[in-house]
Amino acid sequence: MSEKSGPDVSEIREILSRFWDQLIAREHGPLAFRLILQPIMATILAIRDGVEDTRANRALYTWTILTDPAHRKAYLREGLKRVSRVIVFALLMDGIYQFLVLGRFYPGEALTIALVVAVLPYVFIRGPVTRIARRWSRRGAAYDKVH
Repeated sequence: MSEKSGPDVSEIREILSRFWDQLIAREHGPLAFRLILQPIMATILAIRDGVEDTRANRALYTWTILTDPAHRKAYLREGLKRVSRVIVFALLMDGIYQFLVLGRFYPGEALTIALVVAVLPYVFIRGPVTRIARRWSRRGAAYDKVH
C-alpha cells in the first residue's frame, strides 16, 4: 500500500477554484475600498521614491530589477522595505475580510492579494516616475541655461 504524498488533482482544482471565486468576490464584499486604497498608497510611495531616485541619480528601479543581477537583491530589499507597511496593512485588511466573509483565514490568498495590491503597483510605477522626473529635471536645467 502506498501512502498519499500530497493533494490529488481534484483537491488542487478545488483550492484554485475557491481561490479564484473568493478573489473576484473581494471586489464587491465588505472592505472592498482596500482594493483601491492600497494601490493608491503604493503608488504614492512609488512616486516619492521615483523622484528621490532622480535626485540621487540612481538607475531605473524596475529596469535594474529585471536586468542587473548584481543590484537586483538590494533593489528588491529596499523596495519591500518601502512598501512593507502597505503589505502589512493589506494582509491585515484581507485577514479581517476573510474572517468576516469566510469565517477563516487563508494565508496564501491574503499574501497574493497583498502582493497584487501593494507590491505590483510599486514595482511598475517607480521606474516610469523616475524616467518622467528625469525628463522634467533636464528641461528645467535647459531652461535655466537659456535664461
